[in-house]
Formats: sequence, structure tokens, C-alpha cells
Amino acid sequence: MTDKATDFQAIPQLETVQQADGQFCAVLSGSWHLCAVVATPKLRALLQQCAENAVTHWDLRSVTALDSAAALIIWRAWGGQWPAYVQIKPEHRQLLQRWQAQVLPNPPPKSNLWIGQGIADSIGSVAGHLRSLLILQGQLLLDVAYLLSHPKAIPWAEISIIIYDAGVRALGITALVGFLIGVVLSYLSALQLKMFGAEIYIINILGMSIIRELGPLLAAILVAGRSGSAMTAQIGIMRVTEELDALSAMGIAHSMRLVLPKIAALSLVMPLLSEWTNVAALLGGMVSALVTLDISMGQFVMKLPEVVPLANVFIGLGKSAVFGLAIALLACHFGFRIKPNTESLGIETTNSVVASITAVIMIDAVFAILLMKVGVP
Repeated sequence: MTDKATDFQAIPQLETVQQADGQFCAVLSGSWHLCAVVATPKLRALLQQCAENAVTHWDLRSVTALDSAAALIIWRAWGGQWPAYVQIKPEHRQLLQRWQAQVLPNPPPKSNLWIGQGIADSIGSVAGHLRSLLILQGQLLLDVAYLLSHPKAIPWAEISIIIYDAGVRALGITALVGFLIGVVLSYLSALQLKMFGAEIYIINILGMSIIRELGPLLAAILVAGRSGSAMTAQIGIMRVTEELDALSAMGIAHSMRLVLPKIAALSLVMPLLSEWTNVAALLGGMVSALVTLDISMGQFVMKLPEVVPLANVFIGLGKSAVFGLAIALLACHFGFRIKPNTESLGIETTNSVVASITAVIMIDAVFAILLMKVGVP
């Protein structure tokens, strides 16, 4: 026991010896264990220097003790491969061979190109997402073509369940948020219009802003945060519990039973939720206009069709359908990216909500630019 303790406490050393043929040999001796190696940074620097100088002969026979951590340090210094000539004890060779069998990532090199590499990685990640979305859309088109020729295969049950979950159950929150936004917008507009004696134009402001922009946008953001996250989490849980593998084993296509119903349901529900939010927001605006500007609700209702052309209603409905399609598509995309662990479930669900809201705002901006002169009185 005393000899073993002495061997373990022996100081690790490394020296280079010139052999008879003129080549240098790195000779390691002493006890190479983690605490001793970490405590002597000069030793690690010398080890790295010998490896970089292409020293091909290594003698580790004088090493009295070697643990796994020190073996990993030596193996990394060798660049993950055996030198041309190594003399080593059999038990120590087994430690190094154990690291050889494992593919370990090398630490990132210190370089001034980190920023460029980060940008390249980001571009590659975006390209990967776009590729996956394109594949998902292609599969969706194939499913739609199949269902057009086989109407009996349409998954009505799944579609109706999602319509109820994403539409009916969202009526309360969308109405509340829409009503409050209408009150706030009407009150702030009234403060400015009073300064110019143009109180009647509050109907124009509320009608155009809510029906054309705020109503569809608010409904889409609420659905993205509420239903989009739920869809992503549902697919992720199916991944964790191996239900997706069970569906594949039974020959049931994921796109037909999971993706298509969600996209169809949200594309149908979003225009209805958008109009529902419009009504709630206009009602809140009417109440605020009645209190602050003494404009009756009857006058508000009679004046509204005159100042808001019907084209704005159809623009809002069209945008809402596209919003629903984008939210469902992104929710399914990030759902299938979830790995069978809880950490990935939380990360991808968050990514789904952020990406959906961002996509909704970008789509709304595109519609605003393309339809700039449409529906303007």
C-alpha cells in the first residue's frame, strides 16, 4: 500500500531525449493523474509543444500511474491519433484506446473568425428550416391531391376537434383582448381629435385600423401563443412517448393525421376569429366613443359602412386565412424537430411561438405593401 501511495504522489514529468538516430523522444514519467497535471500548467504546455513539433517517438513506460482524465489530455495532445512509435504499458494503452473508441469533439480553435463562423452557422440553420418547411409543404400538397380523389379519407374528426380547441375555446380571450384594445385605441384617438374638433372621424380611425389591421393581427398573435404552442407540444409529447413511432409502425402517415388537420382547421378558424375580434374591438371603441365624445352607438353603426369600404373586410379575411396556415405549418415543423427529451420540448415550443408571431407580422407587412391602394376610401 505504501508503494502504491508513493507511486500516485510521484510528480509527473516530461523530457525530450535525443536518440542515436538523431530523432527526439518524449519521455513521460511519474504519476499522471488529473490533480497533478492540472496543477502544473507548464507540463501541459510542454506536452502540447512536443506534439506540435511532430515528435514521433513517445516513451510512457516510466509512468507509474495514469487515470482516464490524464489519458484524455495526452490523447488530445496527440490530435486524436497514435504517434508513429509509442512505448507504453499494456494497462495504460487500454486507457488511451478507450478514448480512441469514443468520438470526442475537439475544443474550438482560438480564431478571429468566430463571428464569421457564427454568421455561417446561422445561415445554415435558416436554410435547414426552410428546407424542412418546403418538404412539409410538398407533402401537404400531395396529401391534398390524394384527398381530392379520395374524399372519404378526409380526417373530419381530427379537423373538427382542432376547430373546437383552437376556435371555440379561444372566443373568450380574443373577445376580451379585442374589446380592451378598442377601448384604448378609441380613448387615445379621442384625446387628439378633440384638439381639432374632428370627433366624428374617430369612426374612420377605428373602422380602418381594426377591420383591416388590428383585428386579424391580434387574433393571429393570440392563436399563435395559445394554439400554436399547444400543437407543437402535442407533437413533441407524441415523440417523447413514442406515439409517432407507433403511427409509423401501423402505416399511418404523420402528415395526413397530424399536419393536414391542423392546417385545414386553423385556415378555417382564423378568418372567423378575426371577425369576432373585430366585433369585440369595435364594440369597445363604441363604448369609449360614447363616454368620451358623446357619439351614440347608432350613429357609429350607421356611419361605419360609409367610411370603411367592403374590400377591407375581405382583405382581413384573406390575411387571417394565410395567418392560420403559417401558424399551423410552423407549429408542426417545430413539433417534428423535438427530440425525445423534456429540454428539447421546451426549447422547440418556445421557438415555435416566436417564429409564428414573427411570421404573422412579416406576412402582415407584405399584405400592407401589396394592397396599399386597395380598399382606401
